[in-house]
Amino acid sequence: MLLSSAFFKLNRAPLLLGVSCLLFYITFAYNLIRTDYTKLIMLYAALFFLFYKLVQILKHNISLLTWIAFGFRAVFILAIPNLSQDFYRFIWDGQMTLIGFNPYLTTPDYQMSLGILSGFPNQIELYEGMGPLNSSHFTNYPPINQFCFVLANLFPGQSILSSVIGLRLLIITADFGTLYFGKKLLKKLHIPAHNIFWYILNPFIIIELTGNLHFEGVMIFFLIWSLYLLYSDKWQWAAVVLALSISVKLIPLIFLPLFFKWFTSTPISSEILDDKKDSSLWLRMTKLISFYTIVVITTLLLFAPFYSPEFINNYAQTVGLWFQNFEFNASIYYIAREVGYLFRGYNEIAIIGKITPIIVVLFVLIMTFFRKNKTTIELITAMLLVLSFYYFTTTTVHPWYVATLLILSIFTKYKFPLVWSCVIILSYLAYINLNKADKSENLWVIGLEYVIVYGVFIWEVFIKKSHSPISSKRWIL
Repeated sequence: MLLSSAFFKLNRAPLLLGVSCLLFYITFAYNLIRTDYTKLIMLYAALFFLFYKLVQILKHNISLLTWIAFGFRAVFILAIPNLSQDFYRFIWDGQMTLIGFNPYLTTPDYQMSLGILSGFPNQIELYEGMGPLNSSHFTNYPPINQFCFVLANLFPGQSILSSVIGLRLLIITADFGTLYFGKKLLKKLHIPAHNIFWYILNPFIIIELTGNLHFEGVMIFFLIWSLYLLYSDKWQWAAVVLALSISVKLIPLIFLPLFFKWFTSTPISSEILDDKKDSSLWLRMTKLISFYTIVVITTLLLFAPFYSPEFINNYAQTVGLWFQNFEFNASIYYIAREVGYLFRGYNEIAIIGKITPIIVVLFVLIMTFFRKNKTTIELITAMLLVLSFYYFTTTTVHPWYVATLLILSIFTKYKFPLVWSCVIILSYLAYINLNKADKSENLWVIGLEYVIVYGVFIWEVFIKKSHSPISSKRWIL
């Protein structure tokens, strides 16, 4: 009893913060409608403030922070996502595979036009839940993601909730895998281990991944595991695990060129080499080529079970939609679109959507060949800047996309992704218009989000001269 009393006295503040967070998360999970914008913003703002204070106060108590992170996620176990309907498509794809259909070959619209399939639980509910935009397109989720959808549908029970619980348990498991390898990598890089909780405890991550069931969390787990293996000089396994990351979400493909300098440059003293290593250029080039070969072959093998001529066409068509059809929460693209309207007045995405990928590729090549990416921190910083550039220029930035920026940032001196994870909630207000007949995005809301993000970004990357307290030359852009 005395020990319990002493514990509560010593931890009164964090316990109060934790209980407050728990109550807010319960409200968020079970008593929030997406269109209740005032409640949404107030809950999120309160959770973000409490999270920030929790990490500040408990940064030396990793064990307690870990238990708190688990507790917050456990709140959502029985909740149906209330900010996204993508999970209906996840369950649909998993059921298609389970009854022997290739999910890449038909759209839900086409499948429903053929009639109800036997052995497909909740088919009508899933179809109606995913909405017309999702049901009219071929699936764009890579094979490991599809495997997760199948596993989730094997969770005991025939209801949509049982599949939701299956999806959620997979994502929570991946988060704690990220916590495990993220802490190990931070320690090896001599960065405070509590930095990982700017990701793990962040309400943005808990709500978008655990709550709304977005599989960026699984992709990030494999990415961080791969980077840890790479640092540990297990580059062959790093390549395999990176391929797994790509096979959850394609976004890590953008990082592949950045490994060039890491493999081909002679590492500096902070990246200690084994005495048996040959640092010759020939051996380093051989390693680089082997690394890329393993990544490509593993990725192709993972896609192989779904292969058919129709699959290639359908998948390419679906991926292309993200560049030339969809618009949401963009920044530079919206400015370019408005300029284009002055000259042409219509369908600017068809033109700009073809140009921006070229600009992104050029930026990636510049970061590959004209920037030092010799150390792990330099490599991760390059990844962060490349992905930021892509999101700044793309036509579509869904809130959960920022998760990858956030995890990369904890290994660098940059904090703008943490700020973005706070203000990204504004993107859910994009369709608040005084004129309810106007279904277009409210660009004032989007503008406010990006003024804050770009302001911090420009300050950190181009203006700020001081370095982190952990600083060394490794932290220089």
